[in-house]
Amino acid sequence: MVNHVSFIWNIAESLRGPFKPSEYGSVVLPFTVLRRLDADLADTKAEVLEVAKSVQGQPEKLQEIKLTASSRRQFYNTSPFDFAKLVADPADLRANLSSYLAGFSANVRDIFDRFEFDKSLNKLAEKNKLFAVTEKFAQADFHPRTVSNIQMGLVFEELIRWANERSNETAGDHYTPREVIALMVQLLFALDDDALSKPGVVRSIYDPTAGTGGMLSVADEYLRKMNPHIQLSLYGQDYNDASYAICKADMVIKGQDVNNIALGDTLTEDAFNDKKFDYGLSNPPFGVDWKDQRTVVDDEHTKLGFNGRFGPGTPAVSDGAMLFLLHLVSKMRKPEDGGSRMAIVLNGSPLFSGGAGGGESNIRKWLLDNDLVEAIIGLPKDMFYNTGIATYIWVLTNRKDEARKGRVQLIDGREMFTKLRKGLGSKRNELSPKNIDTIVGLYAGFEDGEHSKIFRNEDFLYRTITVERPLKLNWHATPERIDAVFEAKTIQKLNETDAAALHAALDRLGADTVWKNRAEFQKMLKAAAKAEGLTLPAPLLKAVTNELGEQDDTADTCADTKGNPEADSSLRDTENVPWDEDVDAYVAREVLPYAPDAWFDHSKTKEGAEIPFTRHFYQYIPARALEEIDRDLDAVMDQLRAMLVEVEQ
Repeated sequence: MVNHVSFIWNIAESLRGPFKPSEYGSVVLPFTVLRRLDADLADTKAEVLEVAKSVQGQPEKLQEIKLTASSRRQFYNTSPFDFAKLVADPADLRANLSSYLAGFSANVRDIFDRFEFDKSLNKLAEKNKLFAVTEKFAQADFHPRTVSNIQMGLVFEELIRWANERSNETAGDHYTPREVIALMVQLLFALDDDALSKPGVVRSIYDPTAGTGGMLSVADEYLRKMNPHIQLSLYGQDYNDASYAICKADMVIKGQDVNNIALGDTLTEDAFNDKKFDYGLSNPPFGVDWKDQRTVVDDEHTKLGFNGRFGPGTPAVSDGAMLFLLHLVSKMRKPEDGGSRMAIVLNGSPLFSGGAGGGESNIRKWLLDNDLVEAIIGLPKDMFYNTGIATYIWVLTNRKDEARKGRVQLIDGREMFTKLRKGLGSKRNELSPKNIDTIVGLYAGFEDGEHSKIFRNEDFLYRTITVERPLKLNWHATPERIDAVFEAKTIQKLNETDAAALHAALDRLGADTVWKNRAEFQKMLKAAAKAEGLTLPAPLLKAVTNELGEQDDTADTCADTKGNPEADSSLRDTENVPWDEDVDAYVAREVLPYAPDAWFDHSKTKEGAEIPFTRHFYQYIPARALEEIDRDLDAVMDQLRAMLVEVEQ
C-alpha cells in the first residue's frame, strides 16, 4: 500500500507550478479511480465490446442489463480505449480521454462529472501535463489480482486524507477524525462480536451524512478484520458534489455496489426511503439551520406523522441535528426482523435544549418512551477540526439486551484523551487506542462507577407544572397612575370629549383614597364617570381597572364571575416535577410553605425530557483555604518588592 501511495504522491508533486497543492486532489483522486476501474474491467473488456455491438438498437434498460452481466461488475465501459491505447496516441489524448470517460455506464460516469474531471483534464492539457500524468498512471498495476479491494480502499483513503491536509479548506468540512469514527464503530459492534464473527454473516451499514465515506470505510475495515468472509453492504448519501464523488469512488474501489451511494439532501430527498439497515453511523452538521428544508420537513411531519420520519416533532429551526437522529431511527429494522443499532455524533444542545412540550423535548421523550437510547458518551473538547465544542455519541437501538431494557448508560469520556503535539485547526486532542479501549470497555461492562452511570429511562422525564398566585391589586388615582392609564392603546382611541371626561372622573376619585377591593373600586369609578356624563362599557372599564391597579399582597383577591380566584400573570411560575413524584405532594413540599395561597393549573401541565449529562458527573472541588491564598499573595508581593529594589539599584 505504501508504495502505491508514494507513487501517486510523486505524480501529484509533479503538478507543482501550474497547480496549487490544494488542487492536487482534483487530479490524482479521479485519475486513481479511473486507473483502478480500467484495471478492474480489463479481463472482460473484449467480451463487453462484443456485447456492446450486439445490443445496439435494443432498449436502453436491456442494453444495461446485458453489458453489466458481461462485465461481471455493477458498471461497464463500452469504449475501445484503455490506458495502454490512450498513451499510445499522445496527439489525440485529450479527445480520446473524453471518449473513454463517455464509454462508462451512467453510475460511474456520474463520479467523474461530480469531480468536475473535465476541468482538470483541460487544465492539464493546457499546461502540457496531461500526457505525463496519464503515462505515469498507466504504469501503475492496480489490477485486483495485484491490489485487493481492501488494499485499494486503504490507498484511496490515504490519498483522501493527504489531499484534505493540503486543501485550503477546513479539514473538518471533509471528514470526522478517524479515531472518533473508530470509537463509534467499536461501540456499534461491541455487543455483537460473537454474532458478527460467524460464517455466512450478511449485514448492511448506512450513513445519511456520508461525506467522503470515512465512517463507512472504517466500519468496513473493522468488520472485515473480524470476519474476512462477511457479506457487507455499505450505503450512504451526501448533498455535496465533491464529497459524494469521493465517497462513491471509494465504494467502487472497495468493490461495493456503486448504486448504494446517493447524491442529495437526506432531509428532503431520502434516497433509500424503502430500505432498513442493520447499523447506522452519522456525524451531521453541528448547529446548522434547516430553513431551506423546513417546508418539506414540516409537510412530512404534518401529513405522515409517525408513518414518516419526524412523527415525534421537529427541533428549533436553528439546529437540524436531531432531524438526522430521527432519520436514523426511521432506518431501523423491526425488532422481529433482528433490529438495528445506530451511532450518531451530536453537540450538547440535543441533550437538554427546549422546554417541556417543545420539539426537542418531545423527541427525547419519544426516544426514551420507546426505549431506544442505549448509551450516551461524552467526548473530550477540541476533538474536531472545525469546532472545539463539547460533543456526544448517542448509541440507539431497538434490540437491547435484557439487562439494558428500560435503562440508559451515560459514559464520561471527557477527560480521556491524548494531547496533540501540534494542533490541526480546532483539533487539540485525540483519542488514543487505549482511550478507545477504556470507553468501549465501560460500555460493554454496563456497570455503575466513576465514569459510567446507569439510569432508568424515567429518570430523565419530568412534568412542568404552572404555579399560579392570586391577583391582588390596589387602586390609587395618583397623577403617575392616571398618566399610565392614558398611555394604554384602548384609552388612546377615545375622542377628545370622552378622554377629558375620563380624566375628570379619575380626578374625582382623589389621590388620598386607596381601594383594595376591585368591586368597590369599580363601583366608585362608575359613579365618578357618570357624574362626568361618561358611560364606561366593559372593555373601557377593564382597561382603566388594569392600568390603574398595582400588585399588593395586602389587598383582597380578585375573583371571576363564578367566584374563583383570578391568577396574577406577573407572578406565574413553572416547576419541573420529577416523573415518579406525585405533583400534589411536590407542591405541598416545595411551593406552599413559601406561597400558601398558590395553586397549580392542571390544564397547563406539560411532559418533558432532558438528559443533564454534566450534572450527573459533576464533582465538587472545595475552594482553597483563605490562609493558603494569603500565603500565596504574600509570596507574590515579596517577589514584586524584590524586583522593584533591583530596578531602583
